[in-house]
Amino acid sequence: MKFGTVPLDQAEGAILAHSIRHGNGVFKKGRVLSGDDVAALRDADVTEVIAARLDGEDIGEDDAASVVARAVAGNSVSAAEPFTGRANIFADEHGLAMVDVDRIDEINLLHESLTIATVPNLQAVEPRQMLATVKVIPFATDRHTVEQAIDICGAKGLVTVAPFIAHGAGLILTELPQTKDVILEKSVQAIATRLEQLGSRLDDVVRCRHDPAAVAGAIEGLAAKGCAPILVFGASAIVDRGDVIPDGLVRSGGDVIHLGMPVDPGNLMMLGRLDDVPVIGVPSCARSPKINGFDWVLQRVLADLPVSARDVMMMGAGGLLKEIPSRPLPRSGRTAEAPKAPTIAAIILAAGQSRRMGKTNKLLADIDGLPMVRHAVQSAVSSVAAPVVVVTGHEGSKVRAALEGLDVTFVENSDFADGLSTSLRAGISVLPDGIDGAVVALGDMPMVEPSHVNRLISAFDLEEGRTICVPVTRGKRGNPVLWGAGYFDEMASIKGDVGAKHLMGLYAEAVCEVEVADDAVLTDIDTPAALKEFVGQGQ
Repeated sequence: MKFGTVPLDQAEGAILAHSIRHGNGVFKKGRVLSGDDVAALRDADVTEVIAARLDGEDIGEDDAASVVARAVAGNSVSAAEPFTGRANIFADEHGLAMVDVDRIDEINLLHESLTIATVPNLQAVEPRQMLATVKVIPFATDRHTVEQAIDICGAKGLVTVAPFIAHGAGLILTELPQTKDVILEKSVQAIATRLEQLGSRLDDVVRCRHDPAAVAGAIEGLAAKGCAPILVFGASAIVDRGDVIPDGLVRSGGDVIHLGMPVDPGNLMMLGRLDDVPVIGVPSCARSPKINGFDWVLQRVLADLPVSARDVMMMGAGGLLKEIPSRPLPRSGRTAEAPKAPTIAAIILAAGQSRRMGKTNKLLADIDGLPMVRHAVQSAVSSVAAPVVVVTGHEGSKVRAALEGLDVTFVENSDFADGLSTSLRAGISVLPDGIDGAVVALGDMPMVEPSHVNRLISAFDLEEGRTICVPVTRGKRGNPVLWGAGYFDEMASIKGDVGAKHLMGLYAEAVCEVEVADDAVLTDIDTPAALKEFVGQGQ
């Protein structure tokens, strides 16, 4: 890749390194300059630009990030479409992130142009939570580096999720004469809550004396009922392998795998087994909802991951969870929100009267054996956008029939004759609370693919201010457009036969142009001649 100052007369096809103003606005960094772009810059008296040019051994930033992200992504995770050289990887399930740390390091050591950042290995994650990001630092990286990275990833990927599996656990509470019922009740509630949060349940609770024989009998009884794992909450902390709870496990025919752990709080935990059933001596700190070492072990057990003595002994680095003077800000009991994929809906506008088509409803015109509108809606349904809302109006029953079987929400716009703005308002009105934005698409654009929608969603970023995402090809803006939820009120107040395009001018700093490689985002069909030409081309 060549990077530096490029004379304007040689700049067509170059990748703009820094945003630059021209007569009608701003060309943002990363834009591939077209002939029209060069002309606009010349009119603005620009004579040179700082740009990058790729050579035959380079792979562009988006292509490289996408290929590597797909290779990194293993079971129960998904790689999103790339944007600005970044491809994010998200969890598909609730479970533990499994990160191959050594091979991640190996890829990061290949070349400075290619990087991978991940969450810590064995961190509990939620569906849609970001697990990793692949980022190409410059505008391209060389083919050899990408091929090496793919070879390192192998067939199974480097980042996966071990999903939590539903278990029916048993709990033993031991009692001493001084043990209060309120303590026992608090113990039961704490364990039940932890299990529920991890997709499991507390099937049985047994109270017994705090002596080895009673503990042994309780363990045997719960095992016979099929409870697994078996958790033992002692009336007194476990301080030795010869103590009541370890002794009781051994008497039941089980084994103590490890006593204690280098995690604080949680030091006084016991890990054991009776045949194939995990038996865990619960430290007293687990009555608190705060994270402790017991949680780390329980999470692995509920994900059906093996836990050895060595695994426990290797938990020390990062195992200081206790509030200490050097970390003076006490936790409030709430955890910071982990990065997640944005929740983006889709609104398909399919209510218009097709006035320029004469008597024909263009949305029902046959395109490759399917109604035109079905092509547009299928693309939204096949993308990551959800829910998909279809706004109907003119010949609404026929449009609904054309979309039979698709997973969409219909909303009827009885004011469709008053123009496009009424359909926009109707679509926004039925969007669920809590979504981050919506892709607004037109029902007469049959060439738009799921990948176009997904690229817009990948570009959207609230923190970085990319809240209006518009596709661009050859310097021309097209449809669909992704609008952040913060614009919904203004969009709903628009009147007449117009959309929200003017808001792009009002909020130009929030507009993110997403480069696409084809004309699909520019191709809508408004007239009989356009339909005839489109069908005649075999599109």
